[in-house]
Amino acid sequence: MYTDRRNFIKKSSLAATGVTASFLFPIELLGKIRKKVGPNDRINVGLIGCNGMGFSDLSSMLKISEVDIIGLCDVDESVLKKRTADLEKAGIKKPTWYKDYRKLLENKDIDVVIIGTPDHWHCLMLTDALQAGKDVYCEKPIANSIQEADIMLNYVGASDRMVQIGQWQRSQPHFVDAIDFVHSGKLGNIRLAKAWAYQGWMKPVPIIEDSAVPEGVDYNMWLGPAALRPFNQNRFHFNFRWFWDYAGGLMTDWGVHLIDYALYGMKAGRPKSVMALGGKFAYPDDASETPDTLQTVFEYDDFSILWEHATGIDGGNYGRNHGIAFIGNLGTLVLDRSGWEIIPEKEFQGWGKEGIPKIEAQAHDTGGVSGLDLHTKNFIEAVKNRDASKLTAPIKVGYDAALVSHMGNVAFKTGNRIYWDAAANKFKEEAANEFTKATYHNGWKLPML
Repeated sequence: MYTDRRNFIKKSSLAATGVTASFLFPIELLGKIRKKVGPNDRINVGLIGCNGMGFSDLSSMLKISEVDIIGLCDVDESVLKKRTADLEKAGIKKPTWYKDYRKLLENKDIDVVIIGTPDHWHCLMLTDALQAGKDVYCEKPIANSIQEADIMLNYVGASDRMVQIGQWQRSQPHFVDAIDFVHSGKLGNIRLAKAWAYQGWMKPVPIIEDSAVPEGVDYNMWLGPAALRPFNQNRFHFNFRWFWDYAGGLMTDWGVHLIDYALYGMKAGRPKSVMALGGKFAYPDDASETPDTLQTVFEYDDFSILWEHATGIDGGNYGRNHGIAFIGNLGTLVLDRSGWEIIPEKEFQGWGKEGIPKIEAQAHDTGGVSGLDLHTKNFIEAVKNRDASKLTAPIKVGYDAALVSHMGNVAFKTGNRIYWDAAANKFKEEAANEFTKATYHNGWKLPML
């Protein structure tokens, strides 16, 4: 238990920037952790998309001695060189390099594929990997559109492969503890769940001229099904998140993680209606397209879910730059990546029940093991036992969070309150439905069952 609230919030801020123990793990230490495993017990992995979370996922998975990396796929040769050098520090020999993920999938020695590419590639790569007979660990959000998410859900449902989505908070014990408390009923009737991400570290994306494709980059393969555009460094690597062609901004980046837990706590599915207000208020003249400031309300029968995000400031709810809050008649539970606490309702007027005591900020002792490590371990155990029921973030978890997050972006794009028709599985407004569709370019075809 943290008794020092300031220290708790400081730790929350550190986790919010992604500076967690798992991401900072010195790769050279893998050589000391890994034990020799017989050939018949090895699980051979291929990584598609070797920057950012893709390599973090691989590094985490390699802490499991049975896992071997035998294939790296990236459109940028400099990334392949860098990651190979990183692996060599851990005594891991150079994997086979690929620039075309389809060639990696043809390698019959690969059992598991990690998909760590930009969002606009996830649908094609996941469905192709399933058809190639691979188990898949796919980064969130599962898709860049509602149509793609529907396709992916159907593909996985028709497959016997293990598919884990990279929403690793599902494996973080204190998140599970917090939701158990929410489901206990001790908060009383919960009328509102809030989720938010305030990203003070984010600076403007400067406007720069288009340029020549860097040496060693297969730009056509990077674009894939996205619209053909001249190369611009702003749209490449990390900043792809802020352009609609490839991703959905903070709503689908951080939102998928945090809205997931709002949905989980409220046992909620698709909302009845959605409305979103915001825009580029922090950096109105920078190069990014997605809103840097947004408030989105999801309506359900007897409660609402509110999503907020903002860049350039850290002043989020309850003094935290990210989190989820469940606001009940008897008290509020506040949860983030460092722990959770209960704030009693001071103006409690009875409601027919006794009041609720304050619970100081709590975390779950994992012995120094990160949520990401627990998540990849859970996946590999499912792969070994061929038991998808044990997965902590199966495709349905990724689907629900992505669907609701994309619904928020659709509402923002329409500028209206939009209503979901559950029977027809679409919005009642045809203009909104146009934003749910995926448009593929450059000869790539949307996968269909």
